[in-house]
Amino acid sequence: MQSSKPSHTDDRQKIGHSRHPVDDCPHHPDDDRRLLRVILAVAVVLLTLAATFFLWLAINTRPDGDWDRAAYGGIELACALAVVLACVVGTLWLAPSVRRVMRWPWAVPAVVLGVAAVVRWVSSGA
Repeated sequence: MQSSKPSHTDDRQKIGHSRHPVDDCPHHPDDDRRLLRVILAVAVVLLTLAATFFLWLAINTRPDGDWDRAAYGGIELACALAVVLACVVGTLWLAPSVRRVMRWPWAVPAVVLGVAAVVRWVSSGA
């Protein structure tokens, strides 16, 4: 005796037509890396730009004389902020998961800015 149920419904359940069509596409591991790379690139670029601004501020601040402690304090603060931001970029890049996605050229500008900020800090004479 045959069942009253059509046979094509059994086939549909076996091959999984009830899934969403996007689930049928194979997942490529680089798909997630591309999004992670964009997110990290935005963070690294913004931190590097902020470090650049603080270094520029430290370089362009000129004390009026030896008595101008406010200008020397501003130079030290700007240099310290540039160094901290450069260290954040360097520390972020040191994480193994970040290094897999972003290569070393992304961290080099921030590290160079950090070194330049240290040089300016030492040579400020405060």
